Amino acid sequence: MLTSIRTLDPSLKFADHDILCLSHLRWRFVFQRPQHLLSRCARTHRVFFFEEPEFDTAVTYLEVTRDETGVFVIVPHLGPDAEADPDAAQRTLIDGLIAAHGLERYVLWYYTPMARHFTSHLTPAAIVYDCMDELSGFLGAPPGLLDAERALMGDADLVLTGGHSLYEAKRHLHPNIHPIPSSVDVAHFARARHPRVDPADQRNIAHPRIGFFGVLDERFDAALLGAVAARRPDWQFVLIGPVAKIDPASLPQRANIHYLGAKPYSALPDYLAGWSVALLPFARNASTRFISPTKTPEYLAAGKPVVSTSIRDVVRPYGEAGLARIADTPDAFIEAIAAALEESPERLAARADAFLSRTSWDATWEQVSRLMAEALIRRAAPAGVRTAASLPRLPQFATASPGSVA
Repeated sequence: MLTSIRTLDPSLKFADHDILCLSHLRWRFVFQRPQHLLSRCARTHRVFFFEEPEFDTAVTYLEVTRDETGVFVIVPHLGPDAEADPDAAQRTLIDGLIAAHGLERYVLWYYTPMARHFTSHLTPAAIVYDCMDELSGFLGAPPGLLDAERALMGDADLVLTGGHSLYEAKRHLHPNIHPIPSSVDVAHFARARHPRVDPADQRNIAHPRIGFFGVLDERFDAALLGAVAARRPDWQFVLIGPVAKIDPASLPQRANIHYLGAKPYSALPDYLAGWSVALLPFARNASTRFISPTKTPEYLAAGKPVVSTSIRDVVRPYGEAGLARIADTPDAFIEAIAAALEESPERLAARADAFLSRTSWDATWEQVSRLMAEALIRRAAPAGVRTAASLPRLPQFATASPGSVA
């Protein structure tokens, strides 16, 4: 029986399975890790992305739409009848979804452990927990999150982490856990290396432009930005992204700070093309302790020098590889930006390209799909016959890892 496992192509075990994803993030909020991974999955599988509920209607129902990527976006709308027990209402809705779409062989993929409260009765072929952040450190984290995560860890067949520091913090919690750090669509962002039409809302902003794109929330160091902008009124700071979980009035307001709001993923290279330096001005607090910003390799693919605060998964590998300048105080940040403004674009591009050649979202998804196939084999094995140690080692695909670039 063991011989038959070793000769089986693991990808076949995953080929005919659907994905039912439970997420605390909105599919159409910002294009980040879940969208990169699951849009690639949707090329060959049915993917159902079940969001957190909206309490905004007179009746309880599911809104089902299909995104241009092929992903089915599922939004539960809970009416007054569901207020007493939202979990029970969502349990009923998800059972109806499974029946209506004929989900028979499916993988449950979690981004939020809290969804386990209304999905623990389901019988998936496997359970995956993609732990992209330490959610318990975020502003507004729900009570019981850590207990829910421990329960999910106990049920999961495969656990992924959004970076190496998060992996190091959680590796003892599960026997089949793997670091899957941020990757990049190089071709998409490399468009910013060539002349592009400046977007209308950026066209009249003077140079040099120092930019950031991402969610402006409790992870963003507003005080640092305000201090740097005050000391260098000749620099223009361009901020792209939605404001979430914080009062917009708490963000610094100066003539040289420009808040342009959220932009579609497709438009980001157009904005980046007009920047001189790209920033990662993250606060150092509980919400950023384990983050692995996807925008780091995206900035580099765009050919922009990077200045960041000392986020662990930016320091290693990007800071250690000389691909990002690290600074935490206003004076040090100003010095780092000034040095970045003098950097040779050609030299930076050559070094960035050498680093980024080791990773892509396509390769990352292929690695994840192999890990899922392996998890399905384990799950289907008769008790006591196959163990993790007895399974073959599957091919690993290149991802940027700490120390991988000199």
